[in-house]
Amino acid sequence: MGIPARASSILATLLVALPLISPAQSEPIRETILQKVVPGMPTGKRQEVRVITATFKPGAKTILHTHQFPVTYFVLEGTFRKELEGYTPVIIKAGQAFVEPPNTKATLFNHSSTEPLRLVIFYASNPDTPFLDPVH
Repeated sequence: MGIPARASSILATLLVALPLISPAQSEPIRETILQKVVPGMPTGKRQEVRVITATFKPGAKTILHTHQFPVTYFVLEGTFRKELEGYTPVIIKAGQAFVEPPNTKATLFNHSSTEPLRLVIFYASNPDTPFLDPVH
């Protein structure tokens, strides 16, 4: 018993076409963690972009400082408390992001007394601008 001509034709077409069909492409999973319009971004013809990692020991904190341009923090591990002059202190946890406005006196604290804090910091500025300016 043979295969009917029509079924044979469909089968032949599929066998020829199968190698040409690409496997389903996997789309990346994107999640916007933070989207914010901020004042004070550099406006020159050239900007310098820095991506910085930082690890803070339990209970550690930064000096009182300012940044000339906005700074974006993304928490990989731990929790931090950000105190900004003129703002209510904020707590930022792992998986969250925060934008610090420019020219604002600030201190960052590792909120934990037992766990380290790991951050990725994004900073766009005019070339050769210091990352932070200590406040004396």
